[in-house]
Amino acid sequence: MRRKQGMKRSMVRFDIVGQLGSLRRYARSLTRDSADAEDLVHDALVRAYERRRTFRSGGNPRAWLLAILHNIFIDRMRSRRSEAARIEQAGRLADQSVAASQDHSVRLSQVREAFLALPEEQRSALHLVAIEGLSYAQAAEVSGVPLGTLMSRIGRARAALREMEEGAPARGKNRLRIVGGES
Repeated sequence: MRRKQGMKRSMVRFDIVGQLGSLRRYARSLTRDSADAEDLVHDALVRAYERRRTFRSGGNPRAWLLAILHNIFIDRMRSRRSEAARIEQAGRLADQSVAASQDHSVRLSQVREAFLALPEEQRSALHLVAIEGLSYAQAAEVSGVPLGTLMSRIGRARAALREMEEGAPARGKNRLRIVGGES
C-alpha cells in the first residue's frame, strides 16, 4: 500500500485542458487552418497519451506537448512532400505513355459510369471480388454479410452491367467480360 501511495505522489499530474489554448494557437500558426489545427491538436493529444511514459518527471508539460505537436506537423509536411513527389513522378511517367484510342477511352468511360451507377452494396461487392481479387468468402467477411447475400449482390451487379453491355453496339473482342471471384 505504501509503495502505491509513493508511486502516486511521484507521478506528475498536469492539466491537459489548461494546455489546450497554447496547443491550438501553435497548431493554427503552423497550419493556418482551423480544421487542420484541431486535427493536429487531437493527434498530438493522442500521441502524448500513448507515450505518456516518456514524459520526464519534473519536466515542462507544456513544452513536451508543444514538441509533440510540432513533430507531428513536421511528419505530415514530409509526408505531403513525399506524396507530391510521387504524384509528380507518376505524371512524368503518364506523359511518356501512349494515349488510348478514342474508342477505347469512350468505352472505358461508359463501363466506369455503369459501374458507378450500381447501388452501393452491389458496387462494393463487385469491387472486392473483381478488382481486389478477394474470394467470395473473404469479400463477404469484409462486407460483414453472409456469403449468399454477397453472391446475390455480385450476381445482380453483373446482370446490370451485362444489360448495359447488350445495349451497346457489339464489337467482338471489345465485349465487356466481368471476371473475378473464387468460390
